[in-house]
Amino acid sequence: MIGELYGLIHSIMTLYIWVVIIASFLSFVRPDPHNPVVQVLYRLTEPVFAFIRKKMPFVMVGGMDLSPLVIIFGLQFVDIIIRNLIFG
Repeated sequence: MIGELYGLIHSIMTLYIWVVIIASFLSFVRPDPHNPVVQVLYRLTEPVFAFIRKKMPFVMVGGMDLSPLVIIFGLQFVDIIIRNLIFG
């Protein structure tokens, strides 16, 4: 039961990591902001990006936003902690 719950949490975190990666790559090409896929990606990531930028202003380095890296590393860290707590 606990292992299945961890599997679900792990899958959701992995999916969100891919959403963050895709949104980051899209920021380099400036796609059509009216595209529904772009809007969904923006709605899923921008609130978290803005929170990280607000709490950690040093993630903006030379005009480059490193908040996606902070989110990815943070999710990976949380995933490892949860796995170690559950499976010892």
